[in-house]
Amino acid sequence: MPSFPALTLLIACALAAWPSPGLAQDSCTTGSGCAKPVVANLSNADKASLGTGLGLIGGPCIGSTAAVKAIPGWDGLCLQDSPVGVRFVSGNSVFPAEINAAATFNRTLIRERGAAMGAEFKGKGIHVALGPMMNLMRAPAAGRNWEGAGGDPFLTGEVAFEMIQGIQSQGVQACAKHLINNEQEHFRETSSSNVDDRTQHELYAHPFLRSVQANVASVMCSYSNTYCSLVNGTYACENDKVLNGLLKGELGFQGYVMSDWYATHSTSPAANGGLDMTMPGDKFFAAFSSYFGDNLVNAVKSGDVLQTRLDDMATRILAGWYLLGQDSGYPAVNFNSWLSFLGSNVNVQGDHASLIRTIGASSAVLLKNQGSVLPLSAPKTLAIVGSGARSGILGANECLDHSCNDGVLAVGWGSGTASFPYLVAPQDAISTRAKADGTSVSTWTLNNDVNLAANTAKDKQAALVFITADSGSAQYTVEGNAGDRNDLQAWHGGDDLVQKVASVNNNTIVVVNSVGPIIMDAWIENPNAGNAIVDVLYGNVNPSGRLPFTIAKAEPDYSARVTYTGSGTVQIPYSEGLFIDYRHFDANNITPRFEFGYGLSYTTFSYSDLKISGSTSGGTRQPIGPGSSLDPWLHDPVVTVSFTLKNTGSKAGTEVPQLYTSPPASAQQAPFNLKGFDSVYLNPGESKTVSFQLSRYDFSVWNVVAQRWDIATGVTGISVGASSRNLKLKGTIVN
Repeated sequence: MPSFPALTLLIACALAAWPSPGLAQDSCTTGSGCAKPVVANLSNADKASLGTGLGLIGGPCIGSTAAVKAIPGWDGLCLQDSPVGVRFVSGNSVFPAEINAAATFNRTLIRERGAAMGAEFKGKGIHVALGPMMNLMRAPAAGRNWEGAGGDPFLTGEVAFEMIQGIQSQGVQACAKHLINNEQEHFRETSSSNVDDRTQHELYAHPFLRSVQANVASVMCSYSNTYCSLVNGTYACENDKVLNGLLKGELGFQGYVMSDWYATHSTSPAANGGLDMTMPGDKFFAAFSSYFGDNLVNAVKSGDVLQTRLDDMATRILAGWYLLGQDSGYPAVNFNSWLSFLGSNVNVQGDHASLIRTIGASSAVLLKNQGSVLPLSAPKTLAIVGSGARSGILGANECLDHSCNDGVLAVGWGSGTASFPYLVAPQDAISTRAKADGTSVSTWTLNNDVNLAANTAKDKQAALVFITADSGSAQYTVEGNAGDRNDLQAWHGGDDLVQKVASVNNNTIVVVNSVGPIIMDAWIENPNAGNAIVDVLYGNVNPSGRLPFTIAKAEPDYSARVTYTGSGTVQIPYSEGLFIDYRHFDANNITPRFEFGYGLSYTTFSYSDLKISGSTSGGTRQPIGPGSSLDPWLHDPVVTVSFTLKNTGSKAGTEVPQLYTSPPASAQQAPFNLKGFDSVYLNPGESKTVSFQLSRYDFSVWNVVAQRWDIATGVTGISVGASSRNLKLKGTIVN
């Protein structure tokens, strides 16, 4: 596959519908409508079986449920990682990570990514793809940030929506995860995330709201305890306030909730708290008992769990199966996660390599290009240094779940990974292009020895320096990093490597392949520093990636950091409230190194003729109750913002215009809040009118007293521009 990092930073000198909440279902026209009559004829043992996994290695998949003879066509469900492709198989693709997808700011590419992934999951006979992941980048060192979409809830919500629509367009159930406040790996099973009600709604719940709007079939609850308004720390997978109150009540979610693997802690409290399916099923690895199964049947018999609740659990699970049309003609599972020789190893890659390369190039973010060093134009000599440029010594899959940092960094480590069928390292791809151009290439990539690298780079027309920073899930500790990164520095002495090479070469181009932001102030002011990938290096692709997070000048500039120490139930206070990532920097007048939404191009663009029309007034809203946060009064577009975008440069390119609102002071929100974006391709001299539509929800704040969304009254600023701090056009609207 083409090389694509977890994120490359470039620096250079027709589905069935869920029923509406509260509507009666009398025919098999929806997932729930199909499921209810079937459930009515099942025994309680069969109903409980639907929501009880067979144990981690009890079936061929990461998660498997049993066949039920009484349900025509039900051979059990196959649930499988991961958010980048099918895990523990061969004949698959590995797609650019979700943080890459977010960096494209391109809804079309994101949905195509979802559809291609869905096709591969279906081709393997998998019913449920365990993704997308939508926890926010609250703490920039958090281990699984690369599996998500960055530090903004709006962007994350749009990525989640498009991914779900894409996956489920192929007949595969998507799974929105991890509900909720799973923003670090340290103590993920023994911590309580303490979040106020407003912050929960306006930040962390928003991507799940968008998932429900996308008709997501399933949601995965997280390991952590979660504190919400009026509720003390309670395991997320038995948190009545979150699962029943927020998700199934306020958001009107009609699908089912599964536990993260071994995140179930009880029978009756979990079932009554809103959990519908326990995964992988056993209480702990290789246990011969489950919190559900027979224990759930007995809980119903004793009255600890109501019969109606068991029926609801079964209905929700079956509804997802019917919703996606999996009851007829669905492929059988054709692999085995644990014993690969038992599978038929069906190749499902199709033509996805082209899409993978497109997303990889489109997610490359050009941060600095002093002296227009890029794009390269057939240099006579070129140096490539840094171990991040080469292949892994033992190949692309040399460590289980990529739990090592050797060679090119394409994904982080852990359960969010998959095995590469092949992986083209930057050194190889660049060398191929260089040969065609007649460029002489010198390399030192065995390790990051600064002296050998400098000797290689000296007197070359340009030098490419590859550095990395890695992270992953807590099941592995890599080079002393237990899932979360220990700091925000480049690995393997990357800072020293850059400085040494830049001291001997005036055209140094730094390629940062990272799972998230790194602190680069040690060398970024060097007038020759840079960062790129091969398609962008030579100008075959005009860079259009934008930062889905803020890069700070120093780690303490961020509002939240990973909690690394503690004992017992470790308390993680989300005391920063609404002010994470750029919201914090803006509210506190902190200058970032590179702001959220930032990215350069090889061409230039102009913005003009801002027009704002429409009003948030009028209309009739739905009363508080089931599905009230999905009220069409809230979400129907009522305001249109349009402007003219022009390519004023000499090269064709893609601009990513972004819309930010500035609520009135009474709202006590951040100064700027992303509420719209687009990806617009323009030829030189070409102009287009770009329009964004805003809903009442976009102007609303969560009223913790009334427990509803209320429009912030007063003057709201509306700004449009190229990043969160490069706002070209400004206007206002009065609500």
